Amino acid sequence: MDIEIQNKLKKIKLLIMDVDGTLTDAAMFYNSQGEFMKRFYTRDGFGIDLMHKAGLKTAIITQEYTDIVMTRAKKLKIDKVVMGSTNKANDFQMIAEEYGLNYDEIAYIGDDLNDIPALKLAGLAVAPNDCSDGILEYVDFRTSKNGGNGAVRELIDMILKSQNFSLY
Repeated sequence: MDIEIQNKLKKIKLLIMDVDGTLTDAAMFYNSQGEFMKRFYTRDGFGIDLMHKAGLKTAIITQEYTDIVMTRAKKLKIDKVVMGSTNKANDFQMIAEEYGLNYDEIAYIGDDLNDIPALKLAGLAVAPNDCSDGILEYVDFRTSKNGGNGAVRELIDMILKSQNFSLY
């Protein structure tokens, strides 16, 4: 792994995540009544739990506003959730201020064009393997896993290993 990325990983105290295409595979399932569901990856959730056990914080910034996201965030004990975001850079800055963190202490993972403002601010900017090509110039690295299929867990494992936290 690149030494510059290794150094960035060591500084991370907070991971901010997008939802659709990052914590999910970006698919939505609709029933005949118009209700929809999202699929989350259990191993990403376990990784978030490991981050919390290591004393690190987690947050979500998403453009959507759904009960599904709040239900998942509560289950995972996500520290901060911002839904209905129309300006992810402003929300990123607000979270940084709330936790008293410098931007270089924050990792952000997102998959599409609306994530660019937050990716540009992050000390470590990451995208899932199946991200929109339009964001690649704004990320430090691209995971080998797709969104909703272990991309978040891959990043978390890298953060924890770089900071010498046991993953077991």
